[in-house]
Amino acid sequence: MIRSLPTSPVYKLTYTLYVTLFFLFLVLPLIAISVLAFNDSNYIALPWNGFTLDWFFADTNDREGLFSDDNLLTSIWTSITTAFIVAFMSTVVGTIASLLFEEQKFRLKGLLYFLAITPLVIPGVILGISILLSSTYVGNYVETKFGIDLELFRPSYWLVIFGQFSFGATYVMLLVSARLKKYDRTLEEAALSLKATHLQAIWYVTIPYLKPAIIGAFVVAFLLSFSNINTTIFLVGSDPTLPIDLYSRIRFSSTPVLNAISFLIVLVISIVAFANFFMTKKTRN
Repeated sequence: MIRSLPTSPVYKLTYTLYVTLFFLFLVLPLIAISVLAFNDSNYIALPWNGFTLDWFFADTNDREGLFSDDNLLTSIWTSITTAFIVAFMSTVVGTIASLLFEEQKFRLKGLLYFLAITPLVIPGVILGISILLSSTYVGNYVETKFGIDLELFRPSYWLVIFGQFSFGATYVMLLVSARLKKYDRTLEEAALSLKATHLQAIWYVTIPYLKPAIIGAFVVAFLLSFSNINTTIFLVGSDPTLPIDLYSRIRFSSTPVLNAISFLIVLVISIVAFANFFMTKKTRN
């Protein structure tokens, strides 16, 4: 809607109603699951039976809260460490890739760029299966040929990291490239004219300009890794991530502990999102 153009009351009412319903559609399920995390009921849904913190702190025969469930806490820690490693690797590699594709000219650049964004157009399920089959084949070959059994080539913690890194770096590359397209090249040229090397110009001029995008890309890669299930489910070993653990639990039984962990995830992600928003805004200013 262009604010400078006259609009009818019906248009304004329809526009406001549409925006309101759209955000309600997004927010209401999160509000519902957050409220039910404090419901004094052994069931995951309504009716409301009163307020309780049992699903966070209880440790009895009838109820086991989130912070008393060692397996759930372990899966949370696994997801956090996995997401941090994946986000760090993706940020480094994705930023370097964006600089190469935006600043350098080389043969087969178009083909390589197409291959770089391939993980975005391939379904996560197919990506997970292909990585699993490829790593299994390589692992069997190495073990048969050299007698070495490498954990990296079978479903494990590190294979999950490798699988998530395969698409995380692509997201980072695209996010950083979007800001790099607005970059004033004369700033880098000025640094070069002052006897700086190309690497020094990138480190002291280009990277500070890209800092808001790099921070945002790191957060996006972290959240994508933390919540991923369609690729991870084919690569996970004996250390399940949180989404895999929740999926296995809800298949056989469901308790309000799932609401409790969902509430914490929504809370943490909201805090991180707001912190990233204000930090990025401050950096730009």
